[in-house]
Amino acid sequence: MQWVVAGFVLFLVGLMISIALHEVGHLLPAKLFGVRVTQYMVGFGPTLWSRRRGETEYGIKWIPLGGYIRMIGMLPPRPNDDPNKLRRVSTGPWQGLIDSAREAAMEEIRPGDENRVFYRKRWWQKVIIMAGGPAMNFVLAFILFAIVMMGIGVPTQTLTIDQVSECVKTAEEYQRNPDCAPGDPKTPAALAGLLPGDTITSIDGKAVTTWEEATRRIRDHGAGPAAIGVERDGKPLSITANLIAQDRPAIGDPERIEKGVGFLGVTPLFVTQTQGPGYVVAEMWDMTARTAAALADFPQKMVGVWQAAFGGEERDLNGPVSIVGAGRIGGEIAASEAPVDDKVTMFIMLLAGFNLAIGMFNLIPLLPLDGGHIAGGLWEGLKRGYARVLRRPTPGYVDIAKALPLTYAMAAVLLVMGGLLIYADIVNPIRLTG
Repeated sequence: MQWVVAGFVLFLVGLMISIALHEVGHLLPAKLFGVRVTQYMVGFGPTLWSRRRGETEYGIKWIPLGGYIRMIGMLPPRPNDDPNKLRRVSTGPWQGLIDSAREAAMEEIRPGDENRVFYRKRWWQKVIIMAGGPAMNFVLAFILFAIVMMGIGVPTQTLTIDQVSECVKTAEEYQRNPDCAPGDPKTPAALAGLLPGDTITSIDGKAVTTWEEATRRIRDHGAGPAAIGVERDGKPLSITANLIAQDRPAIGDPERIEKGVGFLGVTPLFVTQTQGPGYVVAEMWDMTARTAAALADFPQKMVGVWQAAFGGEERDLNGPVSIVGAGRIGGEIAASEAPVDDKVTMFIMLLAGFNLAIGMFNLIPLLPLDGGHIAGGLWEGLKRGYARVLRRPTPGYVDIAKALPLTYAMAAVLLVMGGLLIYADIVNPIRLTG
């Protein structure tokens, strides 16, 4: 139990460091461009600890579910209003809410701060300030992935055979009973005499350099005799295996089934190998694409979370989790019987994946997420560029205050989803083991 708690706390600390650095990604460019930042906080709710340095209060709050920096002048005054005064005129409930938010924003502005407000900064400065947080998460994810892939190493398929399957079974049959029965048909590899330790060198006389290439050659061959070149005890051999046709999960996409492909019946030996920067870039690009696809499918995933929380259905291993769920996974990793190196690798990969997800999620172009402010800055730049080309008067600042009703609605949705995820992670969590 103590290892579970230790893993949970360790992951929580790692996540809070990630959140703190996310806010640093906003803080540094904001100060660089002259925006007055009044607060830098990690967490929400009552303040646990704080210190003032210059014009900024730095602190930690009790609820470790995020963080923020407070910049003055996030909302511009209404057109034709005095920048230091706001009219108390409301035409409806939403307008009253917007006016109140503007007034609260203006109260933070002191004499001499007129050029230090966020809304008066150039559009590209606004984009850099708001994109700094997600960018920091991407940098952290890359560094953590690099630590694993370039420093520790990743399991890599070799061309050496680790196991030879004795009998032919479908995936469903194997799940029911992995052992071979006397009447089960033997695999082509077993009939041909392939042995663990053999290293595949060619398929039908064509050299192969990776296990994936050998697998594709075998699958593309289909049913029928195939010459398998191997090296056994340092000596080259050519073994003829009579391949059979089977339905197999697609390479790189296990959910897709390839029909009637060639099947041999061997599994590769995995070794841990360190990789280069190019491998890290390629893997991160692939994981970024998969994360983006998961975000696009997020509403449907939340339906599954609801069914798991209140209907008792099994949680999707690839579904979303809250900080509580991720912490529990960290605890399971710490308490597992895996070797220490594997625990460290899994823990770092979990934290890296969370940073990648946080960065991607914050780029969604909706307020109150960073992506909403980035979209506002880009729209302002587009409007001003268009006006410059057509020699028209420079348009005013993009008024994100008009989106406040949508912002509050979005914030409410995020709170509900966060609460649902936390509840599901308590009553029906994702588990690494059964």
